[in-house]
Amino acid sequence: MTNRFHGIIGYTITPFSQDGEQLDLPALGQSIERLIDGNVQAIAPLGSTGEGAYLSDNEWQQVAQYSLERIGKRVPSIVSVSDLTTAGAVRRARFAQQHGADALMVLPAAYWKLGEAEILQHYRAIGAAVDIPIMLYNNPATSGTDMPVELILRIVREVDNVTMVKESTGDIQRMHKLQLLGEGQVPFYNGCNPLALEAFVAGAAGWCTAAANLIPELNQQLYKAVQAGELEQAKALFYRQLPLLEFILKGGLPATIKAGLAISGLAVGEPRRPVFGLDDPGKATLQALLKQLRNAG
Repeated sequence: MTNRFHGIIGYTITPFSQDGEQLDLPALGQSIERLIDGNVQAIAPLGSTGEGAYLSDNEWQQVAQYSLERIGKRVPSIVSVSDLTTAGAVRRARFAQQHGADALMVLPAAYWKLGEAEILQHYRAIGAAVDIPIMLYNNPATSGTDMPVELILRIVREVDNVTMVKESTGDIQRMHKLQLLGEGQVPFYNGCNPLALEAFVAGAAGWCTAAANLIPELNQQLYKAVQAGELEQAKALFYRQLPLLEFILKGGLPATIKAGLAISGLAVGEPRRPVFGLDDPGKATLQALLKQLRNAG
């Protein structure tokens, strides 16, 4: 499993027309080509960066199908199928599998706060509906639900195709606990950019990051340095990219990544309202950070 899903897992954005009303699928295709040209080990469409929560069902299906066709099995795909209802997530999971997804990412999004039994049943229902691997995704900042490690490992034990865990709380101790309580048998993935170095050192199989849209070479160099055991080199590479990693996280991933792509010559529109695009001072800061990294390279 870790051989198939490992390394830098790049999030896609969802491009819109300038008014935010229409999908721009050709721009999505160009962004996917950039990720592949940047040598990502896998691509993850329709996550938080891809604004999956702000798409209609029809739009979601268009983006999922187009993304999977464009990726074309050149790298593995992990499609986020999260939805407010279990039925909606099951529909999306089946659709993604039918159109060639290699794995699914599932965040237990909900309006009402979910109890552990409800979360477990949610994953059971999705797991029963498909027969491809599922990456359990813990990100309380967007879902409102924080799953303790004990619950995560229970879901892994009881739902056969939940085989991977993505941890995005920003707490490195969660990863240590996953490694210890999971006895090193449960692949986990880092979803918090500023923890990239620590997570790899803690045993993370991969790094799910939108930064691969902007600085793929640096992301790859960090991963390869850790893999080679060159920790001093890995530290230097990590600290070099850390200011940008922190900026895109704090500025909101859809806004900052879309602005960064525009700076690099690929117009992908702004985020869908109510989310604002990056303001002019933010764009200037982002441009300066990217220029600094280019000059240092």
